[in-house]
Amino acid sequence: MTEHILIAHDLRSTADLALRRAAQLARQHGAKLTLLHVFDPKLDHAERERIEQALDRSLTEFAPPGSQLRLCQGKPAEGVLEQVQKSGADLLVLGAHHQRHEFFSGTTLDRIARRCPVPLLLVARDEATPYRSAVAAIDFSLCACTALHQGCLLLPSDASMHAMHVFEPQKNGAVAEAELLTQRALIDQLILDEAQRLPADAPKLTHEVKVGGILRSLQEHITQQQPQLLVLGSHGRSALSQALLGSLAQHYLHKAPCDVFVVR
Repeated sequence: MTEHILIAHDLRSTADLALRRAAQLARQHGAKLTLLHVFDPKLDHAERERIEQALDRSLTEFAPPGSQLRLCQGKPAEGVLEQVQKSGADLLVLGAHHQRHEFFSGTTLDRIARRCPVPLLLVARDEATPYRSAVAAIDFSLCACTALHQGCLLLPSDASMHAMHVFEPQKNGAVAEAELLTQRALIDQLILDEAQRLPADAPKLTHEVKVGGILRSLQEHITQQQPQLLVLGSHGRSALSQALLGSLAQHYLHKAPCDVFVVR
């Protein structure tokens, strides 16, 4: 259960989108909400006051009563990660960047995602109603199973979660067909086990096994079904990049087609 949500606000308009989503989730879960801004130590007093007033207005407009504002100085990534630890938050919310750029290893987002000790929600859509549908990329890793479980707990009970496993055959013919049958049976059992771990009021959980490439298969599903949330483990079967930020999570954090929920 989500009990304390930390929303890191960087004064961009997309950060207010993230604040609205964080506020919705706080109301849904009865969670505490803290709005955090990490400012440059070089800012003068007048500029700091201007920032605090602007964030106070956003908090008053969007957040539930009792929400808190926290300002700290330092480098953005380090400041956010430090406050995640100090605050005891169990969910970090960020606004997505909408520029169409490729991955840059030194960006604040990547630094946070690699080291964040709690689930990370990247908000890309201007929606503040409760999530209705989500898709989770699953494999046989503990990380992917944990992400599926946490994603289901994040959703309201009347939502739906679709778990997708993609089988990429290495051989042709009868061998590949036999491997596919084995994969289907294993995933069926995995989903059954995961469903039994969920509370009685958990969202509806469906699943499928597709043949092909994981990125293309996920993209096709997202395009056709338009889920509001994509759930990913930050490192599963895919090759690990620096400091264990999986390539699939890395891709979608920078090119988010919907909100993205990443769990280590």
